[in-house]
Amino acid sequence: MGGPRRRGRAILLVEDNADDEALTLRAFRKNNLTNEIIVKRDGAEALAWLFDEEREVDPQVVLLDLKLPKVDGLEVLRRIRADSRTSLLPVVILTSSSVESDLVRGYELRANSYIRKPVDFQRFIDAAREIGLYWLVMNETPGVRPPTK
Repeated sequence: MGGPRRRGRAILLVEDNADDEALTLRAFRKNNLTNEIIVKRDGAEALAWLFDEEREVDPQVVLLDLKLPKVDGLEVLRRIRADSRTSLLPVVILTSSSVESDLVRGYELRANSYIRKPVDFQRFIDAAREIGLYWLVMNETPGVRPPTK
């Protein structure tokens, strides 16, 4: 069994598109956000990592794309909310989807925020700064709970 988990200011980025991943990481660097960023490239991988009792860090926030392979983002969100260990974990949907039903379903599943990825890089940098400032500095969360016996 591993040691105690760190409750840092880590970000779980769930993004299957390599270009969007690189853009997100670059935008965070441009804004001097030095938080650890854990990247998972499909929904199944993200869920496996989140529910792995051996992982070493608890995420402060999840940035979740919707159009993911294996398990789509809305199903990832549903499972996060259904589990007592992660039900209060902040989840920000960060997607290029402009489909109204995705927005509605995301909020029905208790997403904390829904952000459409700006096409313009400068606007994306600005959005990354706002995300970092709010979710990593200003917002307080209870963290991931230990499993119930």
